[in-house]
Amino acid sequence: MRQLRRIILGVLLAVASNVVWIAYAAVALPIRVAAVVAAVAFWVAVVVWPRLTRDANTEPELRRFGNGYESLLLAGVAMLADVVYWVWLGLHIDASSCGSACPAPVWLLYGVDICAALFVLFTCVVVGFVRVGSAWRRVPAGTMAFMALLWWFPPATAFLLGRGYKTALAEYEVERAKEKRDAARAAQRVCATRYPLLLVHGIFFRDWEAFGYWGRIPAALERNGARVYYGQQQSSMSVPDSGAEVAAAIRRVLAETGADKVNIIAHSKGGLDSRWAISNCAMAPHVASLTTINTPHRGCNFARVLLERIPSAATNAIGDSYDALFSKLGDEDPDFLAGVVDLTDTECAKLNAQMPDVPGVLYQSVGSKMAGRFAALFPLNLGYSIIEPMDGDNDGLVAVSSMAWGECLPLIQPAGSQGISHADMVDMLRKDVPGFDVCEYYVQLVASLKARGL
Repeated sequence: MRQLRRIILGVLLAVASNVVWIAYAAVALPIRVAAVVAAVAFWVAVVVWPRLTRDANTEPELRRFGNGYESLLLAGVAMLADVVYWVWLGLHIDASSCGSACPAPVWLLYGVDICAALFVLFTCVVVGFVRVGSAWRRVPAGTMAFMALLWWFPPATAFLLGRGYKTALAEYEVERAKEKRDAARAAQRVCATRYPLLLVHGIFFRDWEAFGYWGRIPAALERNGARVYYGQQQSSMSVPDSGAEVAAAIRRVLAETGADKVNIIAHSKGGLDSRWAISNCAMAPHVASLTTINTPHRGCNFARVLLERIPSAATNAIGDSYDALFSKLGDEDPDFLAGVVDLTDTECAKLNAQMPDVPGVLYQSVGSKMAGRFAALFPLNLGYSIIEPMDGDNDGLVAVSSMAWGECLPLIQPAGSQGISHADMVDMLRKDVPGFDVCEYYVQLVASLKARGL
């Protein structure tokens, strides 16, 4: 029924798009005027409200996304119908094809009608892509850019719309299923842990509001009852310095919530920073659990090799440029080289001796791996290629052999040709990986903490 409705609406949109030809049809003037008004009204209705039904329980962003992909779909159906109609009309057009008001030659009207129809469909495409793009950042930007450039070329338009339909429909159906799942268990508050959550980011990033390091994960946790806070440490410093900032974040959360402990979930270097805060900044009594995500507990061999092979003048220049940039982006005292050095295997061995596990704190770790060098974009594909010969399986930045600490949760390696990269583990790119629902993974991870009374 839904597909039939779309076909009917698409064909009607195709008819309405030929408003110029309608205006000069061989019928009485009042009928032509009424038909033009109806065509314009239908076009406006499709642009403003492409779906006939509205789900009151659907989030506004999801409704906007659904309307966007419906606009694309209707424009595609209309384009196919129009092409068939234009070919047929071109083979049968003659001076009697329109009324007495028809301009001469009739082929001029034919061309103007096609241009006007393309404009009508183009508005539906643009509105559709704007809605989809504003609601879901995972729709390929390249598809939208090419659509804007090649909308006038029907074969390219059909191909690009097909890609847009596939992506939009998949995203819409997946998010609908997630929304229904969260609504069904809302009363259970599966992520309402005894202690609030502190998310601690990795190196080279900040907890920016404009770009969330953790992607869609915090929102999913909060929908399921979690209280979420952030480490707010600077982007690159030594582990002891970053650890001190994590300790300060813990104290802020305790003061704000009145809780006496936090549950930490830390990604990449953030796991080392958190371990330092627990062991060396008197935070052990205030941390119930530490879950590290793809953290290089035993360091990165390739980081040491690169530092040894790159001339010191070059590394110092890179470090100075980085520090200058991030000083403008919010860091008070960034230190690129100190952060990178502490990720080497030799320095991590020294750090591990200085920050032993503290009894009473639950330590657990999780890791993932890429399926191959082509499973992620730059720089993770390059990182995989460098690490794999030295340390085997890795996520593009950290070897699997370096990720385990405390209780080891199962390695994430879904079936397929992609695997899970370092960035995928925190939803940094906001994309769905076949076989792995990153938001649901974190929901279940936090639910397990709740089940343990944490």
